[in-house]
Amino acid sequence: MERNVLTTFSQKMSQLILNEMPKAEYSSLFNDFVESEFFLIDGDSLLITCICEISFKPGQNLHFFYLVECYLVDLISKGGQFTIVFFKDAEYAYFNFPELLSLRTALILHLQKNTTIDVRTTFSRCLSKEWGSFLEESYPYFLIVADEGLNDLQTQLFNFLIIHSWARKVNVVLSSGQESDVLRLYAYLLPSMYRHQIFSWKNKQNIKDAYTTLLNQLERFKLSALAPLFGSLKWNNITEEAHETVSLLTQVWPEGSDIRRVFCVTSCSLSLRMYHRFLGNREPSSGQETEIQQVNSNCLTLQEMEDLCKLHCLTVVFLLHLPLSQRACARVITSHWAEDMKPLLQMKKWCEYFILRNIHTFEFWNLNLIHLSDLNDELLLKNIAFYYENENVKGLHLNLGDTIMKDYEYLWNTVSKLVRDFEVGQPFPLRTTKVCFLEKRPSPIKDSSNEMVPNLGFIPTSSFVVDKFAGDILKDLPFLKSDDPIVTSLVKQKEFDELVHWHSHKPLSDDYDRSRCQFDEKSRDPRVLRSVQKYHVFQRFYGNSLETVSSKIIVTQTIKSKKDFSGPKSKKAHETKAEIITRENKKRLFAKEEQKEEQKWNALSFSIEEQLKENLHSGIKSLEDFLKSCKSSSVKLQVEMVGLTACLKAWKEHCRSEEGKTTKDLSIAVQMMKRIHSLMEKYSELLQEDDRQLIARCLKYLGFDELASSLHPTQDAENDVKVKKRNKYSLGIGPARFQLQYMGHYLIRDERKDPDPRVQDFIPDTWQRELLDVVDKNESAVIVAPTSSGKTYASYYCMEKVLKESDDGVVVYVAPTKALVNQVAATVQNRFTKNLPSGEALCGVFTREYRHDALNCQVLITVPACFEILLLAPHRQNWVKKIRYVIFDEVHCLGGEIGAEIWEHLLVMIRCPFLALSATISNPEHLTEWLQSVKRYWKQEDKIIENNTASKRHVGRQAGVPKDHLQVKQSYKVRLVLYGERYNDLEKHVCSIKHGDIHFDHFHPCAALTTDHIERYGFPPDLTLSPRESIQLYDAMFQIWKSWPRAQELCPENFIHFNNKLVIKKMDARKYEESLKAELTSWIKNGNVEQARMVLQNLSPKADLSPENMITMFPLLVEKLRKMEKLPALFFLFKLGAVENAAESVSTFLKKKQETKRPPKADKEAHVMANKLRKVKKSIEKQKIIDEKSQKKTRNVDQSLIHEAEHDNLVKCLEKNLEIPQDCTYADQKAVDTETLQKVFGRVKFERKGEELKALAERGIGYHHSAMSFKEKQLVEILFRKGYLRVLSVLKHSLLSFKQPRVMDMLKLYFLFSLQFLVKEGYLDQEGNPMGFAGLVSHLHYHEPSNLVFVSFLVNGLFHDLCQPTRKGSKHFSQDVMEKLVLVLAHLFGRRYFPPKFQDAHFEFYQSKVFLDDLPEDFSDALDEYNMKIMEDFTTFLRIVSKLADMNQEYQLPLSKIKFTGKECEDSQLVSHLMSCKEGRVAISPFVCLSGNFDDDLLRLETPNHVTLGTIGVNRSQAPVLLSQKFDNRGRKMSLNAYALDFYKHGSLIGLVQDNRMNEGDAYYLLKDFALTIKSISVSLRELCENEDDNVVLAFEQLSTTFWEKLNKV
Repeated sequence: MERNVLTTFSQKMSQLILNEMPKAEYSSLFNDFVESEFFLIDGDSLLITCICEISFKPGQNLHFFYLVECYLVDLISKGGQFTIVFFKDAEYAYFNFPELLSLRTALILHLQKNTTIDVRTTFSRCLSKEWGSFLEESYPYFLIVADEGLNDLQTQLFNFLIIHSWARKVNVVLSSGQESDVLRLYAYLLPSMYRHQIFSWKNKQNIKDAYTTLLNQLERFKLSALAPLFGSLKWNNITEEAHETVSLLTQVWPEGSDIRRVFCVTSCSLSLRMYHRFLGNREPSSGQETEIQQVNSNCLTLQEMEDLCKLHCLTVVFLLHLPLSQRACARVITSHWAEDMKPLLQMKKWCEYFILRNIHTFEFWNLNLIHLSDLNDELLLKNIAFYYENENVKGLHLNLGDTIMKDYEYLWNTVSKLVRDFEVGQPFPLRTTKVCFLEKRPSPIKDSSNEMVPNLGFIPTSSFVVDKFAGDILKDLPFLKSDDPIVTSLVKQKEFDELVHWHSHKPLSDDYDRSRCQFDEKSRDPRVLRSVQKYHVFQRFYGNSLETVSSKIIVTQTIKSKKDFSGPKSKKAHETKAEIITRENKKRLFAKEEQKEEQKWNALSFSIEEQLKENLHSGIKSLEDFLKSCKSSSVKLQVEMVGLTACLKAWKEHCRSEEGKTTKDLSIAVQMMKRIHSLMEKYSELLQEDDRQLIARCLKYLGFDELASSLHPTQDAENDVKVKKRNKYSLGIGPARFQLQYMGHYLIRDERKDPDPRVQDFIPDTWQRELLDVVDKNESAVIVAPTSSGKTYASYYCMEKVLKESDDGVVVYVAPTKALVNQVAATVQNRFTKNLPSGEALCGVFTREYRHDALNCQVLITVPACFEILLLAPHRQNWVKKIRYVIFDEVHCLGGEIGAEIWEHLLVMIRCPFLALSATISNPEHLTEWLQSVKRYWKQEDKIIENNTASKRHVGRQAGVPKDHLQVKQSYKVRLVLYGERYNDLEKHVCSIKHGDIHFDHFHPCAALTTDHIERYGFPPDLTLSPRESIQLYDAMFQIWKSWPRAQELCPENFIHFNNKLVIKKMDARKYEESLKAELTSWIKNGNVEQARMVLQNLSPKADLSPENMITMFPLLVEKLRKMEKLPALFFLFKLGAVENAAESVSTFLKKKQETKRPPKADKEAHVMANKLRKVKKSIEKQKIIDEKSQKKTRNVDQSLIHEAEHDNLVKCLEKNLEIPQDCTYADQKAVDTETLQKVFGRVKFERKGEELKALAERGIGYHHSAMSFKEKQLVEILFRKGYLRVLSVLKHSLLSFKQPRVMDMLKLYFLFSLQFLVKEGYLDQEGNPMGFAGLVSHLHYHEPSNLVFVSFLVNGLFHDLCQPTRKGSKHFSQDVMEKLVLVLAHLFGRRYFPPKFQDAHFEFYQSKVFLDDLPEDFSDALDEYNMKIMEDFTTFLRIVSKLADMNQEYQLPLSKIKFTGKECEDSQLVSHLMSCKEGRVAISPFVCLSGNFDDDLLRLETPNHVTLGTIGVNRSQAPVLLSQKFDNRGRKMSLNAYALDFYKHGSLIGLVQDNRMNEGDAYYLLKDFALTIKSISVSLRELCENEDDNVVLAFEQLSTTFWEKLNKV
């Protein structure tokens, strides 16, 4: 019954997990999460992943530990912050695998004792309260866990862990299918979703019951595993025996020892004792009779167990004395253990486990645990066993050597002392019995197959680039002779060209030529010119909606050197007459303006004062609107004093009222203090005595007597009556607390008051002036500042500078996305106007979809990939020379997952200065340092070029200076400009549902931290507190620790930077925040961790999981925000589909709301009016025809007027009938006029989502994501910016962190391999010149290595064989041919893998096949041949560069740094005999050699990356192979998603959502990318082929057309 319950519920859990797997995001773990996110690793998942690794052979402990440490080092090197967790109950899963029990225990001990990794072993199970508390305290972002165990029961344990993690809102990352490169670790992320939490909530009891049943079943496994070997001995009995053995050793070896010797003698002695007892208990009890007899029937003798233990002791002595360099040369025995040996080996493994479990007995004994990673080497044991039973008996007698023999005797004699129960044999001979421990095999020793690896050597190449870049390491590498067969076999690829009449060498058009030109830039057609004019008008309108900046007319000026304005101004010694006149004129104009403003204030003051009396807040808004437009300080002072007087009056009236006696309206006090701040900070020099007196009076009424006295001291002491009377007006809190708690967002920043002549609209801060200085000096800069802090202004200043310099210079603005390209282009067109020569433009755009004025503009806005195309194109170099500045926006994309290498290429290639902007770079100093090194390189190169051309300068002068050449001196300096202060503080709230209503709980940033995190890493640099949050932190600290020594010192009223300060500024509040953070950190470091933990807990919001779905409650959330007057609002969602669904759900909610309010007969009335309106329209049209024909029109005038009046009346009535009530829309009708609205709506009339977006916009709703067209995005952006749309759901855009650049040596080595590869494949000749299909391969380089395989298929004639028309002479191809072609292309350009476990799912698919079929046989064979050729070359390359490896590092474990070096053993003939296999082990790690791996294993595609030597910096994942079938690290097949082929067959996006488990938006984006690739190939093939009727070209053109037709229909 129990088993049935477990099976049923386990299937239910398994099905839920399998259903989520295809939806998993395969992405980099360390882009979004590395900055401050903490994660967990399930220790047993780590163990299972490593022991199932293909290169690993069971029993080789050291190789296993190497695998574990490689993985952990990779995580740490990428910034990972994690804890490894081993659950106690998870141990039950290994009772059928005793060899893994001891390995697991050793792993835990090794990580705890020999590394700094945080390892937790105290949690009994994942359902325990302790584990739940740990998750709450540590807030892990994800847990890395395996999706499959060694058996079904362990898989179920992993499933429970996954389900429980989801329930606790912890995301899950699968350990299978992970791939790592230099910068990133890719893995399948399964986020915790609401449906998972509901599943756990509904099945809470079922989960507990099923887990208990599973543990009971595993407990029975433990008993059944022990009984056949240990008979009546129970678990505790064996534990006591082990403990006794360990205790006895401490007496035999009182001086202590190392773990390998200890483990050897204790496990051998315990094994002998247990086996002796086992043989002695041959009379079984009735219950165990059958089971034990089956074992005893073929039982080996005690002497045979002794022989096994002797061999083990000798093996351990080998481990003690042989360095890894020698052990890595061990020959490999392929024979398995004989069947009769298995009980002995199992018993020995159990004994080893019990010994390790009792290791704590040595706590007060001198035990060296360094070599816990090297306790067993089963392959070495087999090697020794093979020698004694196969070679020694045949007469091969080899000595052990003195050292090994003595140590072996010492160990065996110790075993004898520990056994005690009986006499054991002498150390020699090692074999006293004749039973074979190993099975007999025809070829028991593995051959290295070294002949499979080709000859070593590079093909000679002669090129300036090669010599310059990699010349320093070429001297250390071997080269092939010119008569070597590999060199002589190089052929020029002419065969294919001659066969099919192609020109493979023909230059191809690039993406610039192929991208759609929005307008014909040279056309003089009036219609085209009108379109261009309309485009520019709309762009300026769009730009004006993005920012309200008036357009500036640019006039070209001569270049002048500019001063540094960041420092203080120096006065001139003498003014000229012209300067005096100018100054006086400015003074007169200023006085006149001031007079005008005073007159304006006099005219408005009465109405504003009346408004202040009626409604203070409305009046204050009018007053502040006037202040924004006013420039005169004296007028502003008057206005502020009027506002202050009104606030004081309102405060007094409020406090006298009944309401004011109970609760104070602090918003009035806030407005009063806000006016005081403004007066004291901005106009203190203009304040008169009466003004100061009024301010002091206001402060007294607020209860801030000390501040009032400091501002305006009074001599007369107040009597008690006056004080008591005024107390009723007092706020009751100190001025510092009041300002921090209630005025945080009004606190004044420290601003400079001296204007900068370079900036007209505002007074820039010091850091902003530094940016302007950078541009003035033609320097480069990395600028890191928060969003909306003003860093973008430097970009526009840079553009303006270049526009003023000449009509030729170009600024390139590189934006990460097309959406940003469109926004920046519109902003530039709105900001600047310039009269340019005919054919020239101010602003241009170049993206993959379209281009406009790209190469004839002065400001080009583009994306990285398109800019790279222009930089690399040889025929665009004249344009490249015109570039004066490059601006990189969102430069943190350099550390991103997709396209990161392009950003890197651009930063290295550009020769001009640059500005690199970002709001979030984790290590800007490293980035700046690297970019400065790049600039130093270009400085050297430019100097060489300048010296080389110096002798020719006079020729240049005679010939004239080129038009594009400007005499602007470039600086090679790269500055780092950092600014960390936001203009506005951001406060976070957690939204939850309580009692069916939406609630917002403030989320204090400190609540996201743990004491562990603070202790290890401190406060994250991006975690800032608002002033109010600083007060909350202080209050929590004071409340938790009553006797806190520094409580008074850090009290807001006593804090040194607040004490008696009238105006607290933002910087003061920041100092207070830093002091509190430092104090909390000191609590943790000085032993007050518990108090600190309680403070963090106290700050956490008490938001519980509610049964309602947040997505279904989304409309109520928006409605709640409307009531709170918090609209407009942006909603960031993490899934593209959810973005649209959320917007639609709000629209549906408003429609239903409107329906309930609509009168019952309204629809009928609307229908009647619509019919009447149609009839009236017909009558008017009919009347027009009659009027045109009639000569006497005067008769019909009255009739026409009647029809028109009736028409207008019906239109008004119908509009009123259909009008959306104000509370059924979020649109602000006043924000946008009807004409503008129609203009914006008109642009999306023919767009895919145009009507849907228009309908949503009418309700004030919109959405924004990457799959929308740019016109659709413009509609949403314009209406939201103008305030018409007030509810906008958008797709979350990750901010990625920058990582360090690649190591130069690795680049050089890989460069050499790439060069060799391209020469061998016929893309380059030996001089480095392109040849063959180099153009086509380069054009498709973003798809590497698929581009190389594609050309390989093409050259081998496979596409010509496939693309046969329906009949001879036809140009049409059958559906079957097209589907096969899509199948091949999907394998090349549409690779999207499912997690391997998804193959086990039994789902019914309706439209799609889901899993992509294998390649057709001929293509598959060709791919295998291509891959083998590549791997042979790559293996040769690895063997060559292995000579550059640092072998000292190769012989130590990468994390614990434990070394396995030493002097090789030379006096032992047996060692020399067993360690004789040195050939064929050059390129792989010595740790990997221990499992019997050779260089020829590198030829296998499934061989993992880390088998190669680590210090050469190149691994096999960098070989340009394309796997026909991919397997995870456990050898399970990972199937490809057939989305591209499925869509081609059924043309349905919904089918891909239902069957292929894809998000609709993601699917559309991938299909569009696939279609663009087909189109690109089609165009390229047409350009290369001179035969118009070539079947391959025609087939690709047909496929491209058909695919686009299907895509456009959706």
